[in-house]
Amino acid sequence: MTCHKERKLGLLGKKLGMTRFFAEDGTSIGVTVIELGPCLVLNKRSKAKGENGRSDGYSALRLGFAQKLERKVSKTEEGTLKKVGGKEKARSYIREMRVDDATAGKFEVGQEITIKDAEFKTGEYVDITGTSKGAGFQGVFARYNFSGSNASHGSHEYFRHGGSIGNRKWPGRVMKGRKMPGHQGNKKITTQNVKLVAIREEDNVILLRGSVPGPKNGYVIVRPAIKG
Repeated sequence: MTCHKERKLGLLGKKLGMTRFFAEDGTSIGVTVIELGPCLVLNKRSKAKGENGRSDGYSALRLGFAQKLERKVSKTEEGTLKKVGGKEKARSYIREMRVDDATAGKFEVGQEITIKDAEFKTGEYVDITGTSKGAGFQGVFARYNFSGSNASHGSHEYFRHGGSIGNRKWPGRVMKGRKMPGHQGNKKITTQNVKLVAIREEDNVILLRGSVPGPKNGYVIVRPAIKG
């Protein structure tokens, strides 16, 4: 049985793009702008037993970010939104954030969490989870940086191939994990230890120095660094 390490409370947000930030000594720093929150608490998970005598087995907050059009709300979602005020509270990006019991006890269903409520401080480091840019179907050159075959005399239409992928005696099949052409990108990526340069609470914005996965307007999860 694997043990899940509970993390500090993070927030959901959106990558807006890049700009420059001037430090106190006048140095120009390239930063990524993240719109962070406010996030609506849609539900809670608790280790304590509820009215039905059952326990979720862990503590977490189910957060929602970005307003969702009411016409796109399904009947199932409409039922779950009754606790927080109806369809006008629907959110497009919903994720569950595991936290400790003390943190979960600070917030109630229907409450909005802002940057001020989270544990972010200027100069510290954060972990960012997002979906990387998709690059479509790619060969082994673009996908794995293969060098290719020799372009010498005798080579014929074999310059950008991946080479042998196995043989027929043993194991009689292609082993799993073999580097071959396929879909590149569009995967869940977590970038750790990205520096938090500035926090602008009035605009619900933070400025980060470092790599942030995904395209502009892509949704991300920002948490205090687990290794920080």
